[in-house]
Amino acid sequence: MSRFVDPTRPVAARSDDGELVDLDRAGPGATLVAASTPEGRQVLRHSGAHVVAKAISRLWPGTHLAVGPATEEGFFYDVELPGGRSLDDDDLAAIAAEVERIVAADEPFERIELELDEARRQLADQPFKLEILDRIAAGEAETDAASGSAVSIYRTGADFIDLCRGPHVPSTGHLSALRLLRVSGAYWRGDEHGPRLQRVAGTAFESPEALEAWLTQIAEAERRDHRRLGQEQRLFFFPREIGGGLPVFEPDGAWVRYRLEEFSRRIHFAAGYVPVWTPHVTRGALFELSGHLGWYRESMYPAMELDDEEYFLKPMSCPMHILAYRQHPRSYRELPLRLFELATVYRYERSGTLHGLARVRSLTQDDAHIFCRGDQLADELTGVLDLAMRLLGAFGLNDFEAELSTRPAKSVGSDEDWEFATSAARSALERSGLTYRVAEGEGAFYAPKIDIHLRDAIGRRWQLSTVQVDLQLPQRFDLGYQGADNRMERPFMIHRALFGSVERFLAILIEHFDGELPPWLVREPVRILPVAHEAAGWAEEVRAALVAAGVGAQVVAADEPLGARVRRARTERVPYIVVVGNDDVAAHSVGLTRPDRSQARGVALETAIDEIARAVAMAEVRP
Repeated sequence: MSRFVDPTRPVAARSDDGELVDLDRAGPGATLVAASTPEGRQVLRHSGAHVVAKAISRLWPGTHLAVGPATEEGFFYDVELPGGRSLDDDDLAAIAAEVERIVAADEPFERIELELDEARRQLADQPFKLEILDRIAAGEAETDAASGSAVSIYRTGADFIDLCRGPHVPSTGHLSALRLLRVSGAYWRGDEHGPRLQRVAGTAFESPEALEAWLTQIAEAERRDHRRLGQEQRLFFFPREIGGGLPVFEPDGAWVRYRLEEFSRRIHFAAGYVPVWTPHVTRGALFELSGHLGWYRESMYPAMELDDEEYFLKPMSCPMHILAYRQHPRSYRELPLRLFELATVYRYERSGTLHGLARVRSLTQDDAHIFCRGDQLADELTGVLDLAMRLLGAFGLNDFEAELSTRPAKSVGSDEDWEFATSAARSALERSGLTYRVAEGEGAFYAPKIDIHLRDAIGRRWQLSTVQVDLQLPQRFDLGYQGADNRMERPFMIHRALFGSVERFLAILIEHFDGELPPWLVREPVRILPVAHEAAGWAEEVRAALVAAGVGAQVVAADEPLGARVRRARTERVPYIVVVGNDDVAAHSVGLTRPDRSQARGVALETAIDEIARAVAMAEVRP
């Protein structure tokens, strides 16, 4: 085993000014970053990407290197191989073997800072790196590899360099828990009209034990994949005739959607939100005024030309909700005004990023916008967080953490407004009792935001609810209200979506519950199975009693063996299986198999109905 396998060992440091740096650049006041921390794992994975790039360059001299970032759960490196070669699984095995040799050699990572012209000379045979350098010189590249007219490169061993901001582990021997996962195709800068690249994906952890635990989690996630379960349970599908990322919900899936949306309406209206409805299409001028055409056009569907004007499918509803606020003069007495809509929006996601219901092009948000006075902002943010926890808790989701993203280096708005909004967000998080961390400088350029993350049944972290204070749109639309002193004031605006989107939330629920959705969400919570034809009459009486109690149920006749019908009900994830035999007819009882697969025989019908009716009733809503 490598002498470097120690999860607590430092792999980088955070300097006094907050910058993550190499260990050999750490000053006396720096904080060491352990390999097992989220930041430490990012450093391991970024270093792993460099090792993979070196391995590929050794195996196929003349390879053009594109980019190799760390991701939340691993890393990838995109390359262009000589002659346009494509990689296959045999190539992946060869790369993995070369990676092992580089790791075993314990080669050092060395940071070198160069002037742009010298960097161009050293990377002259790397066209993608030269393009990045040109963008750095023009001030267009979003990278920290540059400082003034200098850039940083990293040397790995004696024969490999790469343009990089760092930091990296001290040497390749720290990467003993690195695993390559797959090869696939990619495009330079995500543009399908650009050069086609080969992507090698992998991951790295602080120890072999942590890597194995993650691989076990991934295998379980594949077993729970909502795309497969959704097909098996006939919830939704993606017909080619309609197009990628545009789901069709079958009756059972549409019923789940209906229940989710109805619960969302009930809990929002109980919390003082009022409904609005807005169209799916709008004139382009609205998104010009809001700024979305300038910021977001690449993610919008192309314009439609109507009446000599451009019209767009809406990618979000906030400009329309602003118009609903602006339609009438507003007084301070009317605030806060909480406008709510289950709004279907359309976003042009690239085909390579689509992923079942988790990433679609047509999505429905539980979208709301709150307009409030400054003295109400902290209370409103607190109310949103409380509502989010109650809404998610109704589905048995309780393992939350939050992230407060603060002002980035490039932002708009006054220092005073930013400080006020950020302080209100901190106050709301403290009052909510949510565990949270601060992501310094990661807010939107126009406002701070709060993201709520959920940890699911197998330990994965999902970003769900988003709460964002907006300092700019009220100004762009010249919103106002008459204050107590009759002077016009500018309201604060809060954007928030608690499900995120109905589609993505359903994907998370399916995987979290392994397809066993809560009984109150499903269309057929009960299936009644007579043991033999003689019990068919009693089975129908049981069904009628359940339906009268507001419980959906159906009878499956005894045309095939009971065991086969039970297995099919379990495969189709029916929560309650009710079996009735001749003894039950006389006793007015049933056999009951519950969602947890516990069983009871001879249960009085009234007792069974009471238990099931409580389980399938929509979760309680309180103001």
